[in-house]
Parts: sequence; structure tokens; C-alpha cells
Amino acid sequence: MPAQNLKEFVAYAKTNAGKLSYGHVGVGSVTQLTGEMFKLLAGLPELAQVPYRGAGPAIADLISGQVAMAVVAVTGHSLEFHRSGKLRILAVTNPERLIAAPELPTVANAGFPGLTSQTTIGPVAPAGTSKPIIEQIAHAVRTALAEPAYQRKLIDSGFEASLDTTPEKFRRRLEADVAFWTPVVEALGLKID
Repeated sequence: MPAQNLKEFVAYAKTNAGKLSYGHVGVGSVTQLTGEMFKLLAGLPELAQVPYRGAGPAIADLISGQVAMAVVAVTGHSLEFHRSGKLRILAVTNPERLIAAPELPTVANAGFPGLTSQTTIGPVAPAGTSKPIIEQIAHAVRTALAEPAYQRKLIDSGFEASLDTTPEKFRRRLEADVAFWTPVVEALGLKID
């Protein structure tokens, strides 16, 4: 792939319309939604999507040239592949550059501010779980996140923790994620089976 950045990739994909595809980790995943939003914002309707069963197979096919691009989480593994030259991370969807890889531009830096999103990861419990149990879980999470060694391990793996998290903040974040992705899900016609 000759593209060195996201704008060059878009130009290359437009020149090769109908010939390129991108991989993601599965139908309905945030990576598929991100890829489809990218296609819309970049004006690449002919960039075909290829769903995989996880990031490993998608990255393997990206490295071997089976797909022109992949939308996957930035993890310790993908950062190592990037640093070794086996793949090129063109941009990250975080609103800020990653602590673990500040050299990587954000999609906003790369000219696509409408694509800024973050994956929300955290513990969840069944509806109706008692407040004391929820608070016990929240306390355990805050205790773990307060450990500098654990924070470093997360950062090295491509994750950045929200140190001031609470169950209420996490719930609001999940609600914001649903509101952000709903128009894309509806446009794609995705349904929960």
C-alpha cells in the first residue's frame, strides 16, 4: 500500500475505486461502524467491507495484502506490527493522541473530525444488581486503576483509563456511545438477532 497517511489512502482508494476492501472484526462491531462512517466521510462508497472473526485474522490479511486497510483496536500487538513496519497505522479515532504512540495522528488531525470516537470498555452487571454490589465492583475498579504499574500496562497495550470513573459516569458514557452510533447502525440496517 503506497499511502503514508489517511489522506493519501483516500486518494489511492478513489483512484482504485471498486478494487479495494477493508477488514473489521465482525458485523455490528464498533470497527465495522467506524469503517462505514469513514467510507461515508471520505466519499468511498465502493470500499468493500470484509468481516473477520476478530482482529487477529483481519491483521493477518492486512499484513499479507488481502485487504487494503483494516479498522481494528490499537493494542500492544498492533503497535508492535506498526513499529516493525509490518503494517502502518494511519490514524487513531481517539480525540487525543495516544500516550503509548504520540507519533500517530488522530483522525481529526488527518482531516476527518467527524470520525472521532473511543471504545468504551468496563465491567457491567445484570439489570437489577443491588447498589452495594455495584459500588463494591466500582471500588475494585478504582483501586486497580490507581496502581501505576497497572496504568502503565494499560497504556502499553493501547488503552487509556479514566481514573475518575464512577458507575454513573460509565453509564452516561455508554448512553453517549449508543446515541453516537445509532444513526450509523440504522443507515446500515443492522438488527440485533
